[in-house]
Amino acid sequence: MAVEITVKGEVMTALLSGEIDHHSAAGMREKIDSAIDSNMPSLLVLDFGGVSFMDSSGIGLVMGRYRTLQKLGANLHITGASPQIEKVMKLAGMNRLATIN
Repeated sequence: MAVEITVKGEVMTALLSGEIDHHSAAGMREKIDSAIDSNMPSLLVLDFGGVSFMDSSGIGLVMGRYRTLQKLGANLHITGASPQIEKVMKLAGMNRLATIN
């Protein structure tokens, strides 16, 4: 589990890697939420390019960040997801909350 945060202007990117499960999701949430609090982005990009596995904890990770961003009036963009992870996200309705590509 790893999260690498970069900020360019009002765009914050969280590059996720490894497996996202019950054990790793909590640490990822904390790191991303701390960076949101510090940077107040207008757009958060969650880059799933390095994610090899994701269970329902990944859906919870996305939904929680979406709620946080809504309070700030910010947007969420999901990128780099494998075809399998993208399919799970769309089945869960994440494409109604965020742009997925």
